[in-house]
Amino acid sequence: MPVADSAADLFRHVSAEKAAFYRGIMDVFAAAKRQYRLQLRPDEVLAEAAWPGSAPRIEEVGAALAQLTAWGNLESHPDMARVSTLSDFYRARFLYRLSQGGEAVEAALAAFVQTLQRRAELQTVALEDIASRLEALRALAGHPDTDVAEIDVAKIHATMRDLVRVFEGLAENAQAFMAGVARSIELQQAEASAVASYKRRLIDYLERFMGDLVRRSDSIARLIDALEPHIDAMLWHVAAREARDAAPGDAQDWTDARDRYHAVWQERWRGLRGWFLSSGNEPPQAELLRARARSAIPQLLGAIAALNERRSGRSDRSADFRVLASWFAACDDDTAAHRLARAAFAINPARHFLLNADADADLPAHTPWAEAPSLQIHPRLREYGEAAPRGPLPRVKDRGEGRAFLALQLAQESTQVEAARQRLATGRPARLSELGELDRHAFGLFLSLLGEALSGQAGPDSTVERRTGDGLLKIRLEPLAPGSRARITTPNGIFAGRDHLVTITPT
Repeated sequence: MPVADSAADLFRHVSAEKAAFYRGIMDVFAAAKRQYRLQLRPDEVLAEAAWPGSAPRIEEVGAALAQLTAWGNLESHPDMARVSTLSDFYRARFLYRLSQGGEAVEAALAAFVQTLQRRAELQTVALEDIASRLEALRALAGHPDTDVAEIDVAKIHATMRDLVRVFEGLAENAQAFMAGVARSIELQQAEASAVASYKRRLIDYLERFMGDLVRRSDSIARLIDALEPHIDAMLWHVAAREARDAAPGDAQDWTDARDRYHAVWQERWRGLRGWFLSSGNEPPQAELLRARARSAIPQLLGAIAALNERRSGRSDRSADFRVLASWFAACDDDTAAHRLARAAFAINPARHFLLNADADADLPAHTPWAEAPSLQIHPRLREYGEAAPRGPLPRVKDRGEGRAFLALQLAQESTQVEAARQRLATGRPARLSELGELDRHAFGLFLSLLGEALSGQAGPDSTVERRTGDGLLKIRLEPLAPGSRARITTPNGIFAGRDHLVTITPT
């Protein structure tokens, strides 16, 4: 029988007419395999199966076992242990066990159910485990390559296996979690209370993970850099240890197996390195995961907005006009009515349509067209509807100088923001009244930090400690006496208010 047909027969019991009956039997054999029981008799299957209805007769179980054997899920062998008479010898008695194909089908169905029921998670503990494994590898890398003892190679191999297992779990769970966030948001749109609760839990979960990711990624990257001079030799030792189990053959088998295992371990190490260190122009995967996690928050807020819009229903335009008419009727004078009309219907001056740039340059935007100088219209515009004659397209302008100017501006602004961050994020408590004069960039950073802290303050007299949205800074704000005052001089004026004790710490 062709392999494709045989594989299809192995799954026939899932969609057969008595699928629940067959699945009850196969569950018994799968449990027996987990219990290291190799073979089962029909009466044992009858006693142990969880039947969907009433228990069947032994003849029905025997027929189902024969059918599963015909499909290839089970293997049957004559049962000679219970033969005591000649009639028993001629009577068909069989022992059944899972076939190789049946074991594959059960493993596939178990993985399928586990994937459907699985809730992926962002594993902050995995980051700590990765850092501890890398620390252990750095300690083991202290030996010269020629003097690595057997016990050290075994430790390196065990640590590398643990590191790969933890990292693969982290990457797989992170990918599954971010793919499932959108589905979870869609499923949560049914109930407003469920959306509000899920929103708060999801945002707290993402903020906690992003903070841990930012805090630990830098230390993990430094450990990877420290291991770079030693990692290739360590991978060769690990590959040589794994190659001992290569099947015997010609003289080149062990060498080929070692090279093959070494290539596999090199690929695993490149994957780990690419997660926390940038390669060329590509950012590390940890930064991409962080950006994807942050983008999930606007997605959730958009889902909530859509839910609120669906709950409120569509607005009737005639009702909107009636409400607008009542607003017009409530205006005190024509000036207020004109302002309302301008806001409602977007009636704005049209002076930005400049046909005569030289003549209109000094005209205020509120100048009526009737009082403005007359327009000089080109005859071609009146005749053909276009002012410019037909001809070749203008040459593409070189924007290189402009791009260089923008890049210089961005670099200068980044330098100024970093200087402001270094000035404010000292990690030491300071009174607001002691900050003195702040430049534009430092004051902008201070306002953003103050806004994030005050948004989580329970009351005007309570102390609050918050981490910024990007996870780079942590601010602690402690109110001082109610009568205390703080004044901060800025290029835009004086910023004054109640004095606080503020501590800004880089994470």
